Amino acid sequence: MARTGPAGGPDVVATQYLRTCGTTRSSALTERQSSMTSNEAVQTPEKTISDTIPETMMAAVLRDPARGLQIETLRTPRPKAGEVLIKVAACGLCHSDLHVMGGAIAFPLPAVLGHEVSGTIVEVGPGNENIGLEVGQRVAGGFLMPCGQCEACASGRDELCGPFFELNRLKGVLYDGTTRLATTEGEPVAMYSMGGLAQYAVVPATAVAPVPESIDMVPAAILGCAAMTGYGAVRRGADLRFGESVAVVAVGGVGTNIVQIARAFGASQVIAIDVDDDKLAPMLDYGATAVVNSATHDARQEVLRLTGGRGVDVSFEALGIPATWTTALDVLADGGRMVPIGLGAGVQTAGVEINRTVRRSQSILGSYGARTRQDLPAVVELAASGVISYKEIVSRRLPLQEAGLGYEALHNREIRGRAVVDMSL
Repeated sequence: MARTGPAGGPDVVATQYLRTCGTTRSSALTERQSSMTSNEAVQTPEKTISDTIPETMMAAVLRDPARGLQIETLRTPRPKAGEVLIKVAACGLCHSDLHVMGGAIAFPLPAVLGHEVSGTIVEVGPGNENIGLEVGQRVAGGFLMPCGQCEACASGRDELCGPFFELNRLKGVLYDGTTRLATTEGEPVAMYSMGGLAQYAVVPATAVAPVPESIDMVPAAILGCAAMTGYGAVRRGADLRFGESVAVVAVGGVGTNIVQIARAFGASQVIAIDVDDDKLAPMLDYGATAVVNSATHDARQEVLRLTGGRGVDVSFEALGIPATWTTALDVLADGGRMVPIGLGAGVQTAGVEINRTVRRSQSILGSYGARTRQDLPAVVELAASGVISYKEIVSRRLPLQEAGLGYEALHNREIRGRAVVDMSL
């Protein structure tokens, strides 16, 4: 049978907080700047570069999928206009990196992967004078790095940024058409997002959010992908309403965050579904009201039983394989919304029962990442205030030299929650 959590309504205080935390960083900065006189602004020069940036750094480089990640010495990158350089504290290990490592998603090689990071700003590139970023700030870096200039970005739809997909995701470069990474001999090295599996990383200023001193910087790496993607799925993809019922199919790093964020947003039921009892075990602590092992139970029948025969209002699919798509659709109520988040390995397809989808007015709403400039600061606030847990989700910490072993464990489904590379190890 499925296991259920304790009865009780959602945390109303958390929900009210969430309704007010979507304020953009830009509005907060504008308020801060408006409190300064023009003379103060002129007379308060900010340091733009640290005195201790080395000429070279260590990075995990992918040259050949058959060989996996190799530790190499690269030139330390330097930021250009609208960018910052961070000294990386930690970098999370995500399934989408696995797709590149395995060759299922085409990407230029050699490359440095790693796209959810935390660290400290050590250099600020030109063009950042009025956005409140400065050397010494602790920040989280979001994987989805909006250019801030295209039509999608101008309309606030960071997740649809054309240059991000056309330049970074296809060519491994930033928005001037070049990479910031190179070997000591000058060979260009592609960047998957910011290329976070390195001691230093250049990140567009649009994709970083300051974090307070109360935040633990190593597990904070997951805020820029696992947590932000979960937030985007709940807040943007599903537009979850107070009192709606939810199922989350596949509870890895992203799925776990969807569980806790959906509950914080006021979901009346949150049913966690996976094939691994070890991954399901902590879900009740993250806010799930019930868990279902779909390898040993019929997920549809269990969800119908738990929802009085209705199914759920919203189902989230967080792995990106046909089996989990099927499950997410099978547990959906009439008029419900299925929100797929997981990326498939290469070009994958999943079956949809046409007549049921049409007659039952069901919707499939893809969700990729989030609106970084608005949502990453909101996620940081949620973590800092304790509305969502982030430290507990990190179940394994590895040194950079063992990043390849971490991805191997991830591939073998041995990681519960998230593993991170801790640059201090």
